[in-house]
Amino acid sequence: MSSRLTQLYHWLDGQFHRIPPILRNPGVTALFLCAAYFASRALITHTGGENNSALVFVLAVVLISLLTSGYAYGIAASIIGALSINVYFMEPYAVFSLSRTGYPVAMLSMIAISCVVCALTARVKKQAIEAVRREKQAKALYEQNARLNAEKAAIQLQSERISIRESILRAVSHDLRTPLTSISGAASVLLSTPEISEKNLSMLYDIKQDADSLIAMVENLLSVTRIQDGTIPLNTREEMLEEVAGDALLATRRRFHNCPVELDLSEDILYLPMDPLLIRQVIVNLLENAIRHSGDREHITLRLYRQDDWAMVEVADRGRGLSQEVLRAIQAGQAMPLSGDATRGMGIGLSVCQSIIKAHGGCFTAGNRPGGGAVFRFGLPAEGGTP
Repeated sequence: MSSRLTQLYHWLDGQFHRIPPILRNPGVTALFLCAAYFASRALITHTGGENNSALVFVLAVVLISLLTSGYAYGIAASIIGALSINVYFMEPYAVFSLSRTGYPVAMLSMIAISCVVCALTARVKKQAIEAVRREKQAKALYEQNARLNAEKAAIQLQSERISIRESILRAVSHDLRTPLTSISGAASVLLSTPEISEKNLSMLYDIKQDADSLIAMVENLLSVTRIQDGTIPLNTREEMLEEVAGDALLATRRRFHNCPVELDLSEDILYLPMDPLLIRQVIVNLLENAIRHSGDREHITLRLYRQDDWAMVEVADRGRGLSQEVLRAIQAGQAMPLSGDATRGMGIGLSVCQSIIKAHGGCFTAGNRPGGGAVFRFGLPAEGGTP
């Protein structure tokens, strides 16, 4: 029963507040003043000379103040009620008169009391509205705080997962590096033995190539995890970019002696601060990606040049080019998508390149050449410029 009454109350309150204030406020005032008039008429027939109309009109003023906006309607109702009492419920009836003793004091007292009651009622209503507003604000802040706490917990969980994953990856990489180095070294020793048949020689060569490739992949994994968690500080010093690129080119030619790489040097001497070992690793990764994944081993170019205050390094080929998926991943700085054996190790190598260049404050881009093939380009600040 109580729930039904509550629902009925809320429904009536909603219907009441749907009426525009310009119609609702005068209507409420007129309704309660008329009700007070007829109630007083009914009472005076039973009480005779004992007049209780003042109390009835004060009650009407209280209800009008409670249901209307502001002070104006309550004060107007108190004045109209006082005049109605004087005219209709005090002798001489139907005439406005202040001639009898006590009438002026009674009339002014009623107006004053009605105004005070009206002001107090309006203040209580205003405080109730403010309390509702603060309750809604507190509820919104509580919900926002709960949402932020949930997001914080999710971020902490994700951070812990990343930390555990990098720790496992680093441990596995360390464990793999030693046996792979032993396999590569043993294969090199066997390759230098003259008694090995041509078939076994080819198999040993493949073993050494795969072992060297896995070693490079392990080194890339270690580099990217150390750079991301900040455990490998940059050993920066002034170096000639041409010398670093020459060392990277020699290392690449030792592994892929049948893959010529054209070197295009700038006329300017590119002397700038860098970590030479890490920059060498970037160039080696880009050259190996071009040799292993482009499908073109005959037209690979390593170009060094100056662009404004930046030293630029570019590795280009005339192979199959890069897919849109790979280009979007490079642009967003995400891990490279893999698709079978054709791109094995490509994503790790490029992620290492991006991490190293970002640690140097440089820029890394990739794209397809108009005539076919892919081009990878990175820049290092020579004099604190911006790309």
